[in-house]
Amino acid sequence: MGAPFDYAPDRPEHIDQILNGLDRYNPETTAVFQDYVMAQCENQTYDCYANLALLKLYQFNPHLARDETITNILVKTLTVFPNPDFSLALSLLPTHTLAPLSTSSSTPAAGDAPLSEAVQKLNALNNFLGGADYASFWSTLDSDDLYADLIADVSGFEELMRVRIAVTVSQAIRMVDRTILESWLNVQGNSFDHFVGTVCGWQIDGSNVRIPLNKENEAKGTVVRENVKFDQFSRLIKRAYEQPA
Repeated sequence: MGAPFDYAPDRPEHIDQILNGLDRYNPETTAVFQDYVMAQCENQTYDCYANLALLKLYQFNPHLARDETITNILVKTLTVFPNPDFSLALSLLPTHTLAPLSTSSSTPAAGDAPLSEAVQKLNALNNFLGGADYASFWSTLDSDDLYADLIADVSGFEELMRVRIAVTVSQAIRMVDRTILESWLNVQGNSFDHFVGTVCGWQIDGSNVRIPLNKENEAKGTVVRENVKFDQFSRLIKRAYEQPA
């Protein structure tokens, strides 16, 4: 069995007490949760359950919401793809944050437009990851200074993403062209050799990279058995020849 959804091995005791008590609904705990989000960004830890609790508090207390904390939570969720954490966080944000800025039917309040732009840009990154378009993920990340600002607080973001992409790749294939893998991981030359060979433990074979066999990328034969009885089949044929009333 996997770990429960609300499990986080690095969660401090005082955060655990809040999450398991009535204080999780107390607006005064937002400051505590916000500090905890920043600690996750700095220490490369992650606590989805606590972050969602903070976004829920923001729903009930919009005046306490901080754009920087919201975007930091979204950036952290990207680092655990393909888990659905980004979508879970997105569902707790105000609906206007995903409305196209140029076609918004109402004038956003002060500070809303920048948050909407940030959320939509991060959503674009999430869509690239969901579609396994890793080259576009990296090129888009490098295409706008706003992305650099959005990921600035998350320590080791690019390396974390590189590892997650490598894990996902290893679950699907056994061999890949080196050039393609370089574009997926956004690393070349000696740095690529070190990451693939030392960090991942994969074998570079000329222009290809071989990924060791594992339970996810192993080809397995399947046998499909149809359990249709003869009398069921005969009734189907009979109905096909019956004239409509």
